[in-house]
Amino acid sequence: MPCLKLLGKVLFLSKLSREKIISKLRDIVGKEYVETDSAAIRLYSKEASGLEGVAVAVVFPEKTEEISEIVRFAYENDIKIYPQGSATDLAGATIPEHHGIVISFDRMKKIKEYSIVDSYIIAEAGARVIELNDTLAKEGYMFPVDPASMKAATVGGVIAAGGGGLRGALYGTMREWLMELKVVLPDKDGTIIRVGCRTTKCRQGYDLVRLFAGSEGTLGIVTEATLKITPIPENIVTVAGFFETLEKAMEAVVSIKKARIAPYAMEFIDAKTVEIGKQNLNLDWDVRGNMLIVSVAGPVEVAEKYIKILSDSMEAANASNIMKASSQEEAEKLRIFDLRRACYPSAIQLAAQSMSPDKSKPLVLIEDIAVPPTKLPETVKQLRKLEEKYGLPLAIFGHVGDGNLHPTTWIDATDEEAKKKVWEMFDEIMEIALKMGGTISAEHGIGLHKKKGLEMEMKYKKSEKALELMREIKRIFDPKNILNPGKVI
Repeated sequence: MPCLKLLGKVLFLSKLSREKIISKLRDIVGKEYVETDSAAIRLYSKEASGLEGVAVAVVFPEKTEEISEIVRFAYENDIKIYPQGSATDLAGATIPEHHGIVISFDRMKKIKEYSIVDSYIIAEAGARVIELNDTLAKEGYMFPVDPASMKAATVGGVIAAGGGGLRGALYGTMREWLMELKVVLPDKDGTIIRVGCRTTKCRQGYDLVRLFAGSEGTLGIVTEATLKITPIPENIVTVAGFFETLEKAMEAVVSIKKARIAPYAMEFIDAKTVEIGKQNLNLDWDVRGNMLIVSVAGPVEVAEKYIKILSDSMEAANASNIMKASSQEEAEKLRIFDLRRACYPSAIQLAAQSMSPDKSKPLVLIEDIAVPPTKLPETVKQLRKLEEKYGLPLAIFGHVGDGNLHPTTWIDATDEEAKKKVWEMFDEIMEIALKMGGTISAEHGIGLHKKKGLEMEMKYKKSEKALELMREIKRIFDPKNILNPGKVI
């Protein structure tokens, strides 16, 4: 069971004193780029998941060679290293669980070059995803992976997490968009390697590029990435429908897919969460039920055709209300996506409203499971039963196009009984996903929160040997276990 706070449990394992570590780091990157103030360090020792740890210092390198030198020093002296982007992680993957060094990429955020003809963009690990798209938009191109935190999320962080987003229905996750990586290995030399190619076709033996993707900073430190890019769609149409039952919403999904439609986005919000969102956004919509949002990209000339296919499919499934937008601008004007975007912020607001600000500490926890889309209705029913069983609120939303659900709840972090209940409930949520033929983690990763779930999944599949292989891979890449230890496995 993960702890919600790690302060006071942190171990100092290095051969050197704190002062000597700080002195060496200053020699490598300069005095002004080593943060030792306790309040500042604390900011870099917590993440969105609610977990918090402690570090010796936060270091801000400017180039890969400096990271290599830091790694050589850490390897020699058994110092733990925690690479960190913007710490928007929700699984506990960026927390310094033992005293060590947090490496921040705040100074390594250059967008080095891009080629429209060759379809790539090269960026340092600290560049933000939204900055990639600001640069590419001038050319009519984009980088399509869009985590909810894309305004803050960094390239290196999304690679480490193997992140996805709303556009995952069409474009998949980060793994599909990686071409080449520059990586510092946690060995005695701080070895710098480049894996992958800047060409669409590339065979280099075993696929190390995608081994680093989703490894959560446990195998190597990604400092630079070459990413595939794609044209911005000429136009995007969106249709949203409200359904009395989950089964009816799924009928619409099946009908749309059978019409040979490849959704740009396909999102789901269950009826209870729709009501929560309407209240918090003050939406004057006379609608009720489970909300299905489907967007399709294509030329302007086929906009009406796509709208008809989507709306006909929803009408055939007895949608009570249907909203239509023939462009992104119209969808924004109608606020079609506002409910979906507000699911997590609404949960935070509700948590704050439900507790005493003087005596409580609201904590919002978001799950991340995926099941085959055909299993979504039964999965949501089972999740609602858990809400009754544990007496905890539950907002349910997610990416119906790929079966990715984000059951979200909130507790008072000072209530030990509530903390016990929420982790028991999350264990059962993961069990439900496995019984439905799904997985315990879709896009948020494993980190600290889901290590038990990963073991659960491998045992469920009778594939415990896979865990042994993962541990052996970790030993090969990181023989002294200095890089983000304790995460994933």
